[in-house]
Formats: sequence, structure tokens, C-alpha cells
Amino acid sequence: MATFLCFRETTLPRTSVDLPVSVDRDALVPLTVQLGNRLRAAMRDGTIKSGERLPSTRALARQLAVSRTVVTEAYQQLYAEGWLDGRHGSGTYVADVVVHAPFPPVAPAVAPAPAPVASAGAAGAAGAPGSGSAGPVPAVRGAASTGPVPAAGDAVPAGSVPAVRGVASAGPGGTPAKHVIDLRPGRPWVRDLDRAAWRRAWRAAADLPPGDDPDPYGLPRLREALAEHLRRTRTVAVGPEDIMVTRGTGNGLDLIAATLLRPGDRAGVEDPGYRVAGNVFAARGAEIVPCPVDRDGVVVEELPDDLRVLYTTPAHQYPLGGRLPIPRRERLLAWARRTGAIVVEDDYDAEFRYDVAPLPALHCLDPERVVLLGTLSKSLSPDVGVGWLVAAPGLLAAVARTRHDLADRTGGPVQQAVAVLLERGDLDRHLRRMRLEYARRRAAVVDALGPLVSGDTAGLHVMIEIPPSAVPSVVARAAERGVLVDWTESPRRSDRPRRYGLVLGYGAASLTEVRRGAAVIAELIGDIRR
Repeated sequence: MATFLCFRETTLPRTSVDLPVSVDRDALVPLTVQLGNRLRAAMRDGTIKSGERLPSTRALARQLAVSRTVVTEAYQQLYAEGWLDGRHGSGTYVADVVVHAPFPPVAPAVAPAPAPVASAGAAGAAGAPGSGSAGPVPAVRGAASTGPVPAAGDAVPAGSVPAVRGVASAGPGGTPAKHVIDLRPGRPWVRDLDRAAWRRAWRAAADLPPGDDPDPYGLPRLREALAEHLRRTRTVAVGPEDIMVTRGTGNGLDLIAATLLRPGDRAGVEDPGYRVAGNVFAARGAEIVPCPVDRDGVVVEELPDDLRVLYTTPAHQYPLGGRLPIPRRERLLAWARRTGAIVVEDDYDAEFRYDVAPLPALHCLDPERVVLLGTLSKSLSPDVGVGWLVAAPGLLAAVARTRHDLADRTGGPVQQAVAVLLERGDLDRHLRRMRLEYARRRAAVVDALGPLVSGDTAGLHVMIEIPPSAVPSVVARAAERGVLVDWTESPRRSDRPRRYGLVLGYGAASLTEVRRGAAVIAELIGDIRR
């Protein structure tokens, strides 16, 4: 049975609207998701216009004959996506949304995850942080100074520290700490992986004969499983023909750069942002253009018109932690259409949201202009070395030709194993477990550091902004006490102040370790303030 609502808005001095909204109690889709989809569709097609005031949660729940919680959660999701604005003491209003393209409904599901991954070799970048690059990584003038860093266990020359600026690795005098709590970003928790499922997947892969002619697009079986996974978890409506299996985000980014960029082309990276993205573009001869971000993400109005490619993290900006709201997403795509730029969307940890459903991918709004990159580095392990690249057919075919010319490929057995994990639902079950676990760890950080924490309730890291003079002291003193943290700064610009802060990751440490490490950081910051 469907319940229909038709309300007339009379509280604002503008033309009133009659709006039909329905929820179907017999449908399999939860009522909250139904209501969110109906309101989202009405805002996109103009039935509800920008600036219109929505009913209160209590009034809407009463008229729909549903629980107030249903309406509250639907509004919260739309707030998180940027569709709604709240005005203190006045109510809930539709945000200033410019409609350009159809937007898919949000599915009641989990989300897939990528993670920024490392390196920019001339023949292709590696799929996991800190692995696979030959020779030194070129310095990138003006790029953010730090980003996701080498995974635990990566090779480091004896007697040296990891080649990541601002990362502490030892105790006083260079001696290793007795017990290290690793709060650096870019590392997931791998110790709770279902070992039976892991072994089952690899046994199934081992039973298959090795291939003799690797498909540059990847294993068809895995591409089909990824298409279904992206449809369910990220509302990305693509088929296997739209997907290329990569070795991770770094590899996918390098293939895009090798296909689109020529020496001297200008490539935009977020400022501050993920350092490796700039390294990849620079290795292909591009001029790196730092693009300012604020607490919500990239500032569209300050993007230059001559960028060939723009790298961005709209679901959870690295490192500030904001999410790009719908109105700004629309403006970003309008800029891309006007300038002809390609937007590369790194969806690195979008499946980990702890307040509302994961935000739909930017790619959904304009598949022709947005390339979607993903990886299993955050959701499973950097060691797996499997990711995906989703692009328009013409661009994907060009990337496939580039990949063939570079003799670049993703190993067949690991693709088979990942396909089994997806087909049997093992990855989804792992994501559900880890979402709950990471939410607890993030809450522990917030409990210890309170208002110092910035960014959305999402992902595997938080940003702690502190005065520039305090950063080196806090990092060094934390290392002396066995707590490793990372830090970031934005490049010096004449038109804006530099931003400094600690970047705390809570993926690789246990809940107990996160509590202890966050307490140490809180104590050190308190000492400086006193």
C-alpha cells in the first residue's frame, strides 16, 4: 500500500507548490531511502525549487503516517549530500542546486572503496602505497607535502626513515620505540580479514589454468563482478564494458596521465592534497597546478581554464576530510564541460561513512567528463594490488591502447581471487564489519581531541589543525612516546595563508591503541597551548 502526500508550501513569500511524495510500505526498499529518492528527484526536476522551505520532520512524518525517524534520516542524508540547507530557527531549505544531468537514486547499500596509491614510473604506477616505483620520485613544485604513505612492511633502507616528509619513525636518538602506535594515514586494518574466505578465494584461483593472452581491460569475470558491486554500493550504473581492472589507484592514474597528458600540459591537483597524484602527473611531463580547497573540497571558482586534467577526492577530501556538496559538484562539472577538462575522481575510502549512506559518485553526474578510480587498498589490503578505472567508452579504449603499448597488466590469479571474494559476498561482509570497527576508532579520536577534529564523519583519517610552530614539536614528541603521526601543509601562496595540521589515521591501530595514541596527542597539544 502506498501513502501519498501532497502539501502546499505557504510559509515563504513565493509561488506555492503542490508536491506529490509517496512511500510504499510493501516495497523492499526502506522507507527512509524511498523518501530521500523522491525528494531528490523532485529537487532535480524542479518540482521543488532552490530556496523552497521543506516541512518540519514532525509535520512530514505526520502527513506520511510514518515514524519521525524515517523523515529525520532522509533529511540527514540529503544534508550530507548537499541538497538541503538548515537555517537556525527558520527550518530546512533546498540548497542552490543547478541541474545539469540525471542523478541516480541512492541504494540502501554499502560502498566500494579505493585508496590513494603510490608511484609514478614511466611504464606504469604501482597499485599499492610505497611499492613498485623504480628510482626516486620526482619532486612536485607546489604540491601538497604529504599524503597516504608507504604501507607497514614496505622496504626502507637500513638506518633510514621512510621517504615521507613529516613522518616520525623512531624514538629518541633514532632508536626504535619499544611499542609503536601507528596513527599515520593510508593504512587499513588487515588482521580481522576472514582467513577462511581468503584461502577459499585463492584455492579457487589456483584451480584455474594460467592465461596466455591477458586482456588489457582485465578478466571479464571480475569486470562483471565489479560492475554489480559498483551498481549496488556506489549507484554507478555501468556494465563490464565500462570498467578496466588496474593494479590500484596509482596505476589507473598513471594510465590516464599517459593517455591524456603531453609534456607541458597543465594538470590540477588539490592543495593541500594527495602528494602522489602530483608525482604521477609530473612523471609524465605535466606542469602541476595546485588548486585550492576549503572545508568542503576543491574551490571551483578558483580553477584555471587551461587544465587538461583535474585530480580530486570529492567523497572525502584528502587530507582535510570534507565532502563536495551537490551544488559545487554541479558547478565543477559545468566548468569541466566549458573548458574540456577531464576530472579524475579518486573514490579512495568512500565506502566508510559512519553517519549517513555513502555519497553517490561524481561519475554518476557526467560519465563523459569524469573518470572514476577505485582500489581495494583501503577496503581489503594494499597487498592485493587490484583496482578499477571507469570511463566513457572512447576514453577507456584509448587507455586500453596505452596499456597495451606499455605492456602493463594486472595479474590473472589475483583477479580470479578477487572475483571469488565479490561473487560470494565475502568483501561486502568484510566491509560491514570494518565499518562498525572504524566508526568506534574514529569516535575514540573525537572523544580525545574533541573540537580539534575536522572533516566529515567518514574515512580512515582525521585532520587536526594546529599552529605551524607547534607541528614539528608535536610530531617529534609523539614519536618519542611511540606514537607515529603524519602532518600536512599547503604550499605558500601570496593570496591565501598556509594551512598546517596533523593527519591522524586510525585504520592500522587497534581500538585500544587508537585511544592511547589520541590521548598522547591531546596531552601534547594541551602542553603547547599552556
